Amino acid sequence: MLSHRIFSCLFAALFQISVFAQPAAQLPAFITDSLDIYVERALADWQIPGAAVCVVKDGQPVVMKGYGLRELGKAEKVDEHTLFMIGSNTKAFTGTALALLAHEEKCALDDKVKKWLPEFRMHDPWVEENAILADLLTHRLGMETFQGDFMYFDSDFTTEEIIRNFGKLQPLYDFRTKWGYCNAGFLIAGECIEAISGDTWAETLQKRIFEPLEMNRTLALSAEIAGADNKAAAHTLHHGELKAIPYGEIDPVAPAGSVSSSIHDMSHWLAAQLDAGKYQGKEVLPAEVIRRTRRPESIVGRSGHPFNRRHYQLYALGWQLEDYEGREIVSHTGGIHGFVTSVTLLPEENLGIVVLTNTDQNYFFEALKWEITDAFLGLPYRGYSQAYNSYWKTTTAEQEAEIGKLRDTVAMNLEPALPLEAFAGKYEHEVYGHIGIEKRGEALLVSFEHHPGLNATLEPMGGNRFLCTYNNPLYGVKVWPFRIEAGKVKACTLRVNDFIEFLPYDFVRK
Repeated sequence: MLSHRIFSCLFAALFQISVFAQPAAQLPAFITDSLDIYVERALADWQIPGAAVCVVKDGQPVVMKGYGLRELGKAEKVDEHTLFMIGSNTKAFTGTALALLAHEEKCALDDKVKKWLPEFRMHDPWVEENAILADLLTHRLGMETFQGDFMYFDSDFTTEEIIRNFGKLQPLYDFRTKWGYCNAGFLIAGECIEAISGDTWAETLQKRIFEPLEMNRTLALSAEIAGADNKAAAHTLHHGELKAIPYGEIDPVAPAGSVSSSIHDMSHWLAAQLDAGKYQGKEVLPAEVIRRTRRPESIVGRSGHPFNRRHYQLYALGWQLEDYEGREIVSHTGGIHGFVTSVTLLPEENLGIVVLTNTDQNYFFEALKWEITDAFLGLPYRGYSQAYNSYWKTTTAEQEAEIGKLRDTVAMNLEPALPLEAFAGKYEHEVYGHIGIEKRGEALLVSFEHHPGLNATLEPMGGNRFLCTYNNPLYGVKVWPFRIEAGKVKACTLRVNDFIEFLPYDFVRK
């Protein structure tokens, strides 16, 4: 679900090789001679415990390999059946399910959302009345990218509460004027799928896509992965230290990013996508459904490339569309707590690529995609992973240096504008609810009404500023300013890491 966060700034122990029908002589040398060395080096460079790579060419899997470990410090290796959470690569499944229902004339993608979900709300009543199903899947509701996401992930809000709260958010932009990545739109689309089909979103995927494609290990809901066998653990880096973290609990917004799958199962998805919806000669998805999910709907923007020709990015129904060296690429990325993944199709080359990794702190999952793509297109080798890693190390060092400066300010023991007790109390946000702040020694401790497992420590930086360190490293280290009027604390501004949400939340003291 963090799929577009990672690349806005960039452009932004091995499993045995399986042998497939494609003759090695027909494969690029990078695949036959260099892939294993490349991935091994990258796992070490990026501190990635494990990865899985699948390449489908001309209807056949020509690469199906697991690398490294399912969990840091444990012996179990990744293989082709190891489950990874795929994050926002879920969105293409959701878009396909709704397009399939439209193809069967059970609905139309131009139907008003309120026809199928009367409880749908938006801040502007006109938008509420006129938004259509296609708007939900194409990020054109006027929201800023990730607007509201802090409230949706790892919280105890129910799906119904999220839909209600979504209606209280004021979009930053006018309706259909600007592309803004909106996870809640896919949640609402999933609710419409249930209203249209009579089956839940998860049941629809299971019956209409997973079962006919023999994706027998694929799980629709994040709650299911904890009880599954042969699964990768989630990992993140915290101040350079790799650690396992809990799986993301995102089922209240499941249609945006909750699927877990393996490269074996995803190879079936690729095969159907590259053969007009057919799997093993049988139509699973009508060709018109495949075409409809790839019809451009939203303009994301122009997009360059450091080496080759790449000009535009568009968005369809859960797929990103772009040009690359004269070919169309249909792709998506996925990021969720502890995982980043990519799925890439080059329909004209009959080529599909899946890269799954079990840490959320890497660009390798996308770098390898480009390396494989270039190899099949006969383009020069570029060393994307090394280039990305150099960029990563530089920016990470800069970020750590900035945090170091903030901690140096804390260490100066500068006096806050008021005694710490004056900052304690209950603070309310009109959509989220409340946070509680209490004095704890020489700092303040924050608790969150709708994030039971989350807390944060606020350390004085002098005046009205405090350094916020969350107990979950995904949320980051941020400066929280407080608003003080006439000697009294009136409000504070909450911030989290940008890849959760860019926008701040203003909480008013009660």
